[in-house]
This record gives sequence, C-alpha cells and structure tokens, in this order.
Amino acid sequence: MTKLMRELVKNRKLIFELAKADFRKRFVGSYFGVIWMFVQPIVTVLIYFMIFQLGFKSVPPIPGVPYVIWLVPGIVPWFFFQEAMNAGTGCLQEYHYLVKKVVFNVEVLPVIKLVSCLFVHAIFVMIMIAMFFCYGRLPLATWLQLLYYSAALSVLILALTLITASVQVFFRDMAQLVSILLQFGMWLVPIMWAPEMFDNFPPKVLPILKLNPIHYIVTGYRDSMISGNWFFERPMQTVYYWAVTLVLLALGLRLFRKLRPHFSDVL
Repeated sequence: MTKLMRELVKNRKLIFELAKADFRKRFVGSYFGVIWMFVQPIVTVLIYFMIFQLGFKSVPPIPGVPYVIWLVPGIVPWFFFQEAMNAGTGCLQEYHYLVKKVVFNVEVLPVIKLVSCLFVHAIFVMIMIAMFFCYGRLPLATWLQLLYYSAALSVLILALTLITASVQVFFRDMAQLVSILLQFGMWLVPIMWAPEMFDNFPPKVLPILKLNPIHYIVTGYRDSMISGNWFFERPMQTVYYWAVTLVLLALGLRLFRKLRPHFSDVL
C-alpha cells in the first residue's frame, strides 16, 4: 500500500490531467455535453420522489424531514459508487495502449477513473447542498464531514476496482456481472427505504445489512447532512469499515500485481 501511495504522489499531476481528459471525452460530439451526466440521476430521484413521497406517501425515519431530503444524501454517494465501479472495471481495456507501455505504471489507471468520477460527485454534492438550502435547512458543521466520507468511499472503490479491473482482462463478462450486482445492491442498501419505515421489519436482519460497507457510507452522508452526528460517534462501525476496506485494498493490490505481467499479452 505504501508503494501505491508513493506512486500516486509521484504521478499526481499526470493522474489529474488524465482524469480531466477522461471527464471531457465522455461528451465529445454530444450537443448538450455535460448536461446528459445529470439527466439520468435527476430523473431517477424524481421518479423515487413521486413514487415514495407523492404516491405511497412514505414517512422517512427522521421526523419532520421530507422524504426527498432524506433520500438525496443516501443516493448521491451511491451514484458515485455505481459510476466509479462501472468505469473502473473496464479501465484496463479502455486504456489498453497504455497498459502495453513498459514505462507506464498501470496501477494508476483505476485511480484516473476514480478521480474523473469524483469531479461528477463533487458537482452532485453541491446540488444536494443547494437543495437543502431551498428546503430551508441551515448548514451544519458536520457538512464538512462529507470530505471524510467521500475519501472513505474512494478508498473502497479503488480496492474493488483493482479486483474487478484485473479480472475483467481475462473474464470479459465481469463488467456485466458488476452492473447486475450494482442493480441488486441499490435495493440491498437502505437508500430508498429504511428498516424504521416498516412496522414488521425483522430485527435480526438489521445487523446483516450493516455488514455492507456501503451502509456505513450512506448512513454517514445522512448523519452529516441531516442528523449532525460525527463519524467518531459510531466507533465500532468506523473500525469495521476501515478494517474491511483495507483488507480489500490489500487483496486488490496483490491480485492486480500478480496478474499485471499478463495484461499486455491478453489485451
């Protein structure tokens, strides 16, 4: 891990420039350009808002908080996770011409995709904050904590994409598998719903839900934006999250480095 950190610091300018280029090339030839990036997520939020708040009249677990205000801090990190996982899984194939260069450190390719997706995430966070202001929500000191949770989620994404990108080179169906798992994952993580919203929710299921590291992130975004709770108020969950994430990062790096000599042969 320390070697990876040194490489990231050493190549930080290159990573940033390639991430900017990756961000821009998504919209080359598109008339509306960057606008399309926000259309699908915003439409998704509107659909859930109309179904759950206007249709089912769902009552969020936090009294006095509109459903959409409770929903957005949960779905914003998920959009980041989903986009970064999809993009990072195929990064070695997309940049195959760089993989075949002996002098290029291919370990930075998942990081380039991650940083590119971070640009989008930062814009969504600003839209979320603007929405809170429109609903008359006053800023909290814990809003600054979003930086911590974004960084924590970034490390988890990097760990997972090192694994999926490595496997994708040899097993081309990995991208489709990741996409399907993400569709299931959105409903397994309490984003649109919460156990408190159901009177007959089995209490034994809640500890199982908390085993998912994304649960920690989603809860953290809501704590930061709505409840005003700090991450150190959940010490056991914080320790668990970082333990799982660092183990996944170590496994991802080991797998990536083991398979790296064969990337150029397959690509």
